[in-house]
Amino acid sequence: MATTSSAPMRKVSLRNLAAHKVRLALTVLSVVLGTAFVAGSFVFTDTLQKTFNSIFENTAQGVDVRVSTEDHHSSGVPLTDVDTITALPGVRTVAPSVSGQIVLIDSDGAAIQTAGAPSIGESYLPPDKALGETDDYVQGSPPDQVGQMAVNVNAAERANLSVGDTTEVLVPARGVLDFTVSGIYDTGTDTGGFIGATFVDSQARELFTDGEHVDYIDVAGAGMSPSELRDEIAAALPGMKVQTGDEVREETQAQVTQALSFINYFLLAFGAIALLVGTFIIYNTFSMIVAQRLRELALLRAIGAGRKQVGRSVIFEALVVGLIGSAIGIAAGIGLAYGLRSLLNSFDVGLPDGPLQVGPRTVLIALVVGMVVTTISAYVPAQRASRVPPVAAMRQEFASTGDSLHVRTIVGAVLGALGVVGLVVGSRGDGAGAAVVVGVGALGLILAVVLAAPALSRPVVGALGALLAKPFGPVGRLARTNAVRNPRRTAATAFALTLGLMLVSVIGVFGASAKASINQLVDSGVTADYILTGPNQIGVPSGAARAVRDLPDVQSATALHLVSVTVDGQAEDGASVDGPLAGVIDYRLVQGSADLSGNDLLVSQTMAAQNGWTLGKTIPMESSDGNVVDTQVTGIFEDNQLIGDWLVSDEVYRQVMPAATLPDLAVLVDAKPGTNLAQLRTDLESATKQFVVVQVQDKEEFKGTQGQQIDTLLGILYGLLALAVVIAILGIVNTLALSVVERRREIGMLRAVGMQRSQMRRTIYLESMLIAVFGAAVGVILGIAFGWGFVSTLKEQGLHQVSVPWEQVIAMLLGSGVVGVFAALWPANRAARTRPLEAIADL
Repeated sequence: MATTSSAPMRKVSLRNLAAHKVRLALTVLSVVLGTAFVAGSFVFTDTLQKTFNSIFENTAQGVDVRVSTEDHHSSGVPLTDVDTITALPGVRTVAPSVSGQIVLIDSDGAAIQTAGAPSIGESYLPPDKALGETDDYVQGSPPDQVGQMAVNVNAAERANLSVGDTTEVLVPARGVLDFTVSGIYDTGTDTGGFIGATFVDSQARELFTDGEHVDYIDVAGAGMSPSELRDEIAAALPGMKVQTGDEVREETQAQVTQALSFINYFLLAFGAIALLVGTFIIYNTFSMIVAQRLRELALLRAIGAGRKQVGRSVIFEALVVGLIGSAIGIAAGIGLAYGLRSLLNSFDVGLPDGPLQVGPRTVLIALVVGMVVTTISAYVPAQRASRVPPVAAMRQEFASTGDSLHVRTIVGAVLGALGVVGLVVGSRGDGAGAAVVVGVGALGLILAVVLAAPALSRPVVGALGALLAKPFGPVGRLARTNAVRNPRRTAATAFALTLGLMLVSVIGVFGASAKASINQLVDSGVTADYILTGPNQIGVPSGAARAVRDLPDVQSATALHLVSVTVDGQAEDGASVDGPLAGVIDYRLVQGSADLSGNDLLVSQTMAAQNGWTLGKTIPMESSDGNVVDTQVTGIFEDNQLIGDWLVSDEVYRQVMPAATLPDLAVLVDAKPGTNLAQLRTDLESATKQFVVVQVQDKEEFKGTQGQQIDTLLGILYGLLALAVVIAILGIVNTLALSVVERRREIGMLRAVGMQRSQMRRTIYLESMLIAVFGAAVGVILGIAFGWGFVSTLKEQGLHQVSVPWEQVIAMLLGSGVVGVFAALWPANRAARTRPLEAIADL
């Protein structure tokens, strides 16, 4: 009869773990890598949240009420409202805020790059007019006259500026101006790369406003509560956004929290991927461990251990492994978060500094996730071990037997067929609904691979073995036999790599398709000889287009702008052009005239049909400030993604958009016939040199720049996915190492009959290579299929070209073979060192 005490079984489990230190280390490592990403994600985002919260706790300090506008596209709050607010009872101080983007130019004439950090110029308010605490000046003093400015410590260090130095500042709407540094201040909350500059109030208004509006107005009260003052001002200024200081801080923190939650979900998604890959490795590991211990567990059953006790012993081992791995994973996650923040700050992303935050939630989630995943992974092997009859398990050949693959293969085939149908049907549609259908189809195919991979591995690995291992003779045949002998293990080992490379391939298809779509759009739509561009946040500074129009070899220079208005109560986004379209953009006019002047409006065929707009029809366009401009449809053009839905003249643009948006989105330059384009480039660069940030590019260079931006994003994604691939590689190492232990007697027999150490190593290398290539091939095929399906649903977003990065595909397949060999180095050496007589005698 089985004993009811579980203490002896726990002791057996602990001793078993201690006796197999290598196996324990490999299993723990897979848990560590999975939980580290989850813990690191939480630590990273919690740290950002805490630091930003501390920064925004100082936002609007001393402010009882802030008056702003609901629409961020508006010109701002009218300056006339300052007098209205000042006249109200209970108002002590009114402080209009003026700010705008700038580009600081260093002593060598180069623009200071800040990447994601802000570069802001604003008006300086002296202590008697400022509501909160003023900045601490470490050198010099605040600006007190036109032509002076003060900069923050970070700006002074990066631009190598000292008090008294003269430098240039680019203000997008005003051009490049000279300023003398009057002082250097410390904000106490500088984010990495942040550039801040202050100017006297009168000059700041000239630089950053239209002279009639400011960004917002801060108010300090006297004799009434902030909420009472808010209500009083709101009644006096209907239509304005009026908030208390606490409401401003709460809104700002909510916006930051929402932005950080996206980052958190993004990182956790990759953590889930890493955990999923780790789960297969853990499951595979415990399956092999149980298979190797069947005789040991059968002996325990024979001397009185119950089935439940055997099952619980395996689960207990998994809990121990999960606890150890999760604990180490938390520590590794803290290091990962620190490294990620340091890496991003090295690229001047603009993240604030602060101590790392490790909250109870992070520890709890990492522990629960790691232990639950490990326990679930061990549950099926544990149940299988508990059902093994003692006498049967003590037979030597039992360990190599397995259940039939027929049922799971049939289910996998059905799911695969349904998945293919989902991919095909979804790819024919557009939008979120079609993407969901593709996603369901992709899930079906992934499950199909999980179920049918063991059956699929036999013919595929066999064929790969016949091709790749044949040159190695008997050693190659033995490696092929080993790889197909246990299809469950082969499939489980390969699937970790399958999943990692599947995701890499999906992202690769997205990136290649995005670049192909951009290239096709530029090639078919842009006929300009050169394109002038600037930083994304700034665009081409005002005046650059005028400067190049005066060149003798320039036929035309057409500036483009984005326009946001309200039409019939609906928000509409279009574009405006300052200059002719002919010669710079390839489009086809269907009706009317293409000349844009005055209040003319060109619309696409689809836009005209959807809204019933015909030639001569008047379309009122309302700006965010309430100004209404009556435009008239003078032309209808064939749908053109490059142009958009509608175009207005530069005159309309300047009436409906605030002055701060006047810099150009881009400038398209058409050369006169017979012009030496190389000389024209030199002339364009000379003419725009004063604007510092302007780039002169031909079409190929412009496409390359857009491609680089895509590659930067892909690089981040690949970097995060690298963890999953690393886990997969370690999984192969793990499986091979355990396989060597399991086949110890077999390896000893081969060595006894004459197999040399080098031949044994080569056998393990080839076996690992076949498994890795099989997993990579399946992953790449799935990734290409999924990428094609998802890209096909994004036609409305501009992805009209589906492209496969074949060079990357070939590199991954070849690389997987190399990875397989490297993964086998340690297991192969361990196998080669096996002593024949000891292995044969090992029972």
